[in-house]
Amino acid sequence: MSDNKPSNSENEEVDLGQLFNAIGKLFDNFFLFLGKILKGLFEVVIYALKPIVNNFKLITIVVLASAIIGYVFQKLETPTYESDMLVRPYFESKYQLANNVNYFNALIKERNIAELSAIFEIDSVEAMNLIGFEMAIGPETANDLLVEYDRYIKSIDSALASGVTYDDFIDNRDILNANIFSITARATVNDVFVGLEKGFAKTFENEYSKRLKEKRDDTINLRKVSLEKQLEEIKNLQDVYVKVIEKESEKPEVSIGTEGMFPLQQTKRETKEFDLLQNELQIRRTINKLDEQLVKTDSYFDILAGFEEVGARSSNIRTNKTFVYPAIVFAILVFSFVFVKCFVFIKNYGE
Repeated sequence: MSDNKPSNSENEEVDLGQLFNAIGKLFDNFFLFLGKILKGLFEVVIYALKPIVNNFKLITIVVLASAIIGYVFQKLETPTYESDMLVRPYFESKYQLANNVNYFNALIKERNIAELSAIFEIDSVEAMNLIGFEMAIGPETANDLLVEYDRYIKSIDSALASGVTYDDFIDNRDILNANIFSITARATVNDVFVGLEKGFAKTFENEYSKRLKEKRDDTINLRKVSLEKQLEEIKNLQDVYVKVIEKESEKPEVSIGTEGMFPLQQTKRETKEFDLLQNELQIRRTINKLDEQLVKTDSYFDILAGFEEVGARSSNIRTNKTFVYPAIVFAILVFSFVFVKCFVFIKNYGE
């Protein structure tokens, strides 16, 4: 038995050595494979950049020429002016606003000058200068987003709310989830924007928004009627207590042995009168809040900031021909050189 022990130990050492050798070879093969991939990617990048380096002078000349051409066309192009308006819609009228912005853009695209003039109450010359409208989310603070997220979480089922994080809410948020919207108007003249507010004032009102406003007003009025009835009942009770006090004050003073009874009754009556007064004040505060709500949202929208009288000239790098033309030409040249190289490589492959 003593002879078998060394033999088993030697076999275990051999097995472990073979295992480590196999693991080492596996890592060597993995790093070798990874190196080949990186080398291949490097060669592809160099192969793609080589035509650009070889034709650097030609590319530079063509790109500069296209930049000059773009600059000339940019100067010859009719300037574009824009102005912004911030609005806060109520009673879900934001959906009508988004729909009408698309409708206005369609009218401009079709050059329906007569309809545009009628909607915005401007003359046909001013209507012809309109280029388009764009609707976007207005300025929002981080606190506004947190309040909106909290309101959304409270409006859905608790089981669903547990799986919706703040980041998920922000990522999946649509433009119509906002409360304030920025309307950008663009035109070829800079003094047409103020007159456009009349047209937008018409866009917020529709049958659905009217029904919502009517329901809101009716609900508030019903609450006010109920509260006013409660006030009337409190007033009647107060009158009763006043009459009781007047009657008791007219009674002659009587001195009896039970002096503690009358102060106790007086305290109870004063406590009830105080409670009635507190209820009256609370009801009046509620009525005032309802009146404030009616006054605060008595229309379908509020204009937080109107269109400027003089629009600012648009300066968007995405539409600036001085930058767009060279970028397009450079992309075409690079694609052409790479395509030619690939074509030649494929054609000569295997020969």
